[in-house]
Amino acid sequence: MLPAVSSSGLDSSGVAAFFDLDKTIIAKSSAFVFSRAFFQEGLINRRAVLKSAYAQFMYLLAGADAEQMERMRAHITAQCTGWDVAQVTAIVEETLHDVVDPLVYAEATELIDAHHQRGEDIVVVSSSGAEVVQPIAQMIGATHAVATRMVTHEGRYTGVVEFYCAGENKALAARQLAEEQGYDLQRCHAYSDSITDLPLLEAVGHPTAVNPDRALRREALQRGWPVLTFSNPVSLRTRIPAPSGAQIAAAVGLGAVAAAGVAWYGLRRRQR
Repeated sequence: MLPAVSSSGLDSSGVAAFFDLDKTIIAKSSAFVFSRAFFQEGLINRRAVLKSAYAQFMYLLAGADAEQMERMRAHITAQCTGWDVAQVTAIVEETLHDVVDPLVYAEATELIDAHHQRGEDIVVVSSSGAEVVQPIAQMIGATHAVATRMVTHEGRYTGVVEFYCAGENKALAARQLAEEQGYDLQRCHAYSDSITDLPLLEAVGHPTAVNPDRALRREALQRGWPVLTFSNPVSLRTRIPAPSGAQIAAAVGLGAVAAAGVAWYGLRRRQR
């Protein structure tokens, strides 16, 4: 099942720039940055916080392959089953700008501005939860956001994934959005750091590797794709107004539990 897509409501220009989120727009894993807030609210324990810090280091060092991402997805869904949606919503709403705002790459904002100036749409496509991705996309002025979506029932997460926005599913989402918005994918751009996003990069006419992992760097060099390095996180607080609590609350769930999955990934890497 393909995801519902959040939108700013603006008319399509016929061209879009598709951006991955982690290590492409922001300098850390969007799952990791909320781990302290989840701990303070009792959603994860201290051990999970420490493991997530280790996992973040390994992720920045080497990235994650498709198998590791799939295992992470399975662990996340098991971990979050039964969690209260309203509690997760409140955590993300209260901490979003404090934890994410200082991590946005200046180079990413400049690139986004350049696309905006050409009248092109900005689409954030991320495997993180829609509950986190949509508010971040709004922060940076994106036109649309596509992300992982979880099923809820009676105000709690069921542990079922409605749509996992990773790998080939990112390309499927891009093609669906292109059909709905009238994008010519051969004129569109895509930016990512991970080899797992190769299907998305292949789906557009202008792919670019940003802070690529080893496998993607090798692939980009073989194909003659541009390779960019983003290294300067800056605060958007003084330039972009914060979204209202109601806007964030309408978007919040799985992203708030993803830190548990990142913690699990760190444990697996250490054991290996």
